[in-house]
Amino acid sequence: MNICFLMYPWEEINPEKDSTLTLIHECAKRGHGVAICTPSNLTIRNSVTNAFCTIIERMDKVPVSIKSYYKKATTREEMLPLAGFDAIFMRANPPLDPLMLNFLDSVKDDVFVINSVQGMREANNKLYTAVFEDPNNEIIPVTHVSKNKDYLINIIEESESDKMILKPLNGYGGSGVILIEKSAMGNINSLLDFYINKSDGSSDYVILQDYIEGADKGDVRILILNGLPIGAMRRIPGDKDHRSNITAGGRVEKHKLTKAEKLLCEKIGPKLVKDGLYFVGIDVIGGKLVEVNVMSPGGIVYINKVSKVKIQEKVIDFLESKVLEKNAAFRRMTDLKRKVDNA
Repeated sequence: MNICFLMYPWEEINPEKDSTLTLIHECAKRGHGVAICTPSNLTIRNSVTNAFCTIIERMDKVPVSIKSYYKKATTREEMLPLAGFDAIFMRANPPLDPLMLNFLDSVKDDVFVINSVQGMREANNKLYTAVFEDPNNEIIPVTHVSKNKDYLINIIEESESDKMILKPLNGYGGSGVILIEKSAMGNINSLLDFYINKSDGSSDYVILQDYIEGADKGDVRILILNGLPIGAMRRIPGDKDHRSNITAGGRVEKHKLTKAEKLLCEKIGPKLVKDGLYFVGIDVIGGKLVEVNVMSPGGIVYINKVSKVKIQEKVIDFLESKVLEKNAAFRRMTDLKRKVDNA
């Protein structure tokens, strides 16, 4: 099997923390061919979608250590047609590049893409949580999205809580997430100006979300594969930051899913699968869904470490099964067409 990882440059990988490298290493251990390319390396030649790929040379013996594998791996560059791969694994960092999806549109029927092109279009920003029916806010905190500053100020003033969470619609990795309090209303006006108004005269949407009690103690990252949870960790904020993201200085602990978290996964799992969002990371606080991460969900290395598991094995098992499914369906259709042709 040949897999193309659509991701960030090979040289930017941190081998001790990188989830994508962990997946690549598992593929290499199984003898699969691996190539990587960045969104900016997609191209079209003679009306065929190609990519300037970094091909990772196969090894006679793949090192057990992921760090050693990264250090010993040799690469070469070659332009290859995307439709020639068995699978394309989306691992590019947010924000989503819509042109990248336009390139993938041309091959999505030929190659198994994880996650699906249409699914990423629909779920690449924080508005996606609105697709889950939750009229009583049992699994999703009360959320407001707008670029109207006066409206947002009214929402803050009318809130029964003294605290709310403010964040940019297209942020990731905890960037731009701040805790606001009514006791500091004098700063809200300038904060909203900063978040909404861009230097080129345009404006951005922001999210206001009810503060969930217990958020100061961290959140839970759950990795979901084919609609089912396969691993989780609790992320604890650093001493000087309310955010629990590891990139913001948080730390991780082993976590066993609560009854509320299991119920949440049961409710959203079928919709994720229907949308072709097979491998996602969700962030949960107090049993409520805060974010859905569909482009490059991280946490594999940390969950493996604290829970003594190998998440990557389940992910690549699933990937192999979907490719086999797709190939079997193609062979069946080819055989049926041949019978008709020969009739």
